[in-house]
Amino acid sequence: MNDQVYGIVSFASANGFVYNKDLWAKAGVTEWPKTPEEFLAALKAVKDKTGATPLYTNYKDGWPLSNWTNGNGSVTCDTKAETAMTTGDPWAPGKDLNVIDSLLFNAVHQQLTEKDPTTTNWEDSKKFIATGKIGAMWLGSWAIPQMQAAATTAGQSADSIAFMPFPSQAGGSFCSVLNPDYQYAVNSHSQNKAAARAWLDWFVDKSGFSATNQGVSPVTSDPLPSALKPYSDAGVKLIELETDQRILVDNIDKESEVGIKSPDYRQKLIDVARGAAKGDLNSVLADLSARWKAGQQSAA
Repeated sequence: MNDQVYGIVSFASANGFVYNKDLWAKAGVTEWPKTPEEFLAALKAVKDKTGATPLYTNYKDGWPLSNWTNGNGSVTCDTKAETAMTTGDPWAPGKDLNVIDSLLFNAVHQQLTEKDPTTTNWEDSKKFIATGKIGAMWLGSWAIPQMQAAATTAGQSADSIAFMPFPSQAGGSFCSVLNPDYQYAVNSHSQNKAAARAWLDWFVDKSGFSATNQGVSPVTSDPLPSALKPYSDAGVKLIELETDQRILVDNIDKESEVGIKSPDYRQKLIDVARGAAKGDLNSVLADLSARWKAGQQSAA
């Protein structure tokens, strides 16, 4: 209708750090860090007191790095964070992507991530975090049941796997952006609309798919999944970004060749942070800002 495509989302993932709660407690960290500086200090405590890899980037697989962009809006609790990218500089001081990428850069630069990021492995990372060899990974809440299953398989408690928001507060509250997973719809040209609708109703209302994946259900009366109860108890605000300018943002991204939804630019950021490429944090952020500005001009 009116050139719009409609669908019902299977679930929405909250964003945060999947972490081994028992390992962090062993390091003496029992409260969520409220600032990037506190988070880096917590990672250092994990390294110094447990010998574990504090933060795992999953650099080689690449795709987990793109999830860092899903933190956009969480830092400042700004539902207009994506829209602001059409006219502003996302890497200006204090802006969400500046804070997010600075945290990742500093964690790598301070040697609080894996020693050789070119050898990371997604499947292995599940076992590593489950057995306390890894402290944390930035992912969506959909990853929690996978890590909990790995803990159970390894003979560890699934309760050791927990979830914390990005270390930044706005107005005294943490925020976490919800990102929709796959969306479903009945084909308008289907010869079996009634059957398709019946399946869709079952899937959304009765299948339990969203709870199984620790996602927020599209049914507004459904409770939050168990893994997000700590979010609810701590008053973490679950927000949704305004997406009416997404096509323009995508066009700017294409023209700028930054690739905010691809892992390449964060792999480069990590390479600079670990000394495998020239530059420093300021030069990386300045380059991203300049390319984005050029993309805005080209897409206008």
